[in-house]
Amino acid sequence: MTKRFSLFALVLLLALAGLAQAPKKATAPKKPKLVVGMVVDQMRWDFLYRYANRYGDGGFKRLVQQGFSAENTMIPYALTVTAAGHASVYTGSVPAINGIVSNEWFDPQQGREVYCVEDDKVKIVGGVANSEPMSPRNLWVTTISDELRLATNFQSKVVGVAIKDRGSILPAGHTGTAYWYEGANGAFVSSTYYMNTLPDWAQQFNNKKLVDSLYSNDWKTLYPIETYKLSDDDNVPYEGKNAGEAAPVFPHSLRQHMGKNYGAVRATPYGNTLTLEFAKTALKAEQLGKDDITDLLAVSLSSPDYVGHQYGPNSVEIEDTYLRLDRELAAFFAFLDKEVGAGNYTFFITADHGVAHVPAYLAKHKIDVKTVPSNIADLNKKVAEKFGINGAIRNYSNYQLYLHHERIDSADKDAEEISDFIIAELKKLPHVLNAFSFKEMDEAVMPAVMKQRFSNVYNPKLSGDIEVVLKAGFFYGGATGTTHGAWYPYDAHIPCVFMGWGVTPGRTNRTTHMTDISATLAAMLQIQMPSGCIGEPIVEMLQPK
Repeated sequence: MTKRFSLFALVLLLALAGLAQAPKKATAPKKPKLVVGMVVDQMRWDFLYRYANRYGDGGFKRLVQQGFSAENTMIPYALTVTAAGHASVYTGSVPAINGIVSNEWFDPQQGREVYCVEDDKVKIVGGVANSEPMSPRNLWVTTISDELRLATNFQSKVVGVAIKDRGSILPAGHTGTAYWYEGANGAFVSSTYYMNTLPDWAQQFNNKKLVDSLYSNDWKTLYPIETYKLSDDDNVPYEGKNAGEAAPVFPHSLRQHMGKNYGAVRATPYGNTLTLEFAKTALKAEQLGKDDITDLLAVSLSSPDYVGHQYGPNSVEIEDTYLRLDRELAAFFAFLDKEVGAGNYTFFITADHGVAHVPAYLAKHKIDVKTVPSNIADLNKKVAEKFGINGAIRNYSNYQLYLHHERIDSADKDAEEISDFIIAELKKLPHVLNAFSFKEMDEAVMPAVMKQRFSNVYNPKLSGDIEVVLKAGFFYGGATGTTHGAWYPYDAHIPCVFMGWGVTPGRTNRTTHMTDISATLAAMLQIQMPSGCIGEPIVEMLQPK
């Protein structure tokens, strides 16, 4: 009996030892049901806080209180525009790598202007007959949306929604589905790159003509106009006017557009309302966030950009747009809480670029800046006089000059000598801070951070020969409104706030970059980062798993 017991005990001990040494079976990490990315077009970083005393508890305040804010997030390249911004947020790369160097650019190989998401190989779906077809074919690398689909063997669903085509197409990547707004017929459309016909839910949404009901409200200030203390006067000569208006002042009549001008909604806060309603409809119809396989919804709110361009960042219109957006965000978060579940989704908000002050507004307050002419015709004339070549500057776009190398070679002239002459002439202009040849950028004298940003925007296949750098606050433009596109903080300092699943609340003031957003998402989701990604995870906000 004792021997049998001893033998049994020995066998039991050996078995237990074997179990102890056997590797534990790996379990898949828990993932969020949904990632929601929101890009607010032209949202400069300070708008997170500028109107905070009038924000409610459920919108921007909920974001910064419950989320993690990277307070010093910068765009790491020089040309700060919509397409480049959306591409860089979702690819974690820069124009030098991803091929989206601007909204449109001159292609030296094709000898013409190229739009960022143009594609003549597809057709529009749901639009009017002469609508331009679009796709992501000009994007050279993958997005975090693509990598999520690849990681789940395409079980994850990805939907991009925006008024601007580039605001939905680039975030949705090569493998997602994108919808954008067509002003000609007041409908959200797509292209045959994604589908042959719009799904029933999208057609039903379009048939409601929500735009007309929004127009019926006109655009009045949310609060009494005299309480808008953080804005310029309502009636100033440097704001743009709407068609049919005598002055750019509240209230703005929108009823006149009902049933005909569906594009006018873009430059009103109702464009945000329209976009978010379509995004909510898409989420429910496509069952996003309804299972354990992570989906992604990319929403771009284009209207703040249209409003900002027309009226400027110190206008009553912009203040009212952000006060309304705060309410829209609160309602959107409540919708996500209900449909997906609080704690089941990861949300982030950022911007594709910031915005410059209206030069006339600054000049009124003794800051001496102004809009300036491009001077390209004068430069070409001077080159012709000195070198005998007509049209030596082939194209000027995105602050870059493209030389006509065929003409220069045919005239047996030295392109480098001509380039040096043009640069010397540019530097004589009082509004030009610097000008340099991209081929000799390493030798150009400028601060290291500035040189890095111009290096990140230079694409050897698509960029020009000479870069023109204007002084801070100056830009090419007219007498009203404003723009963006420079490397300066007003255009490059953007919000970056994460909230929800996997996010440790808090903030950091160390320098982070737009390209870090996709790297952070890849780390959170434990998937491969996009193919051109140069960003790094924002480790302070990542919860230990």
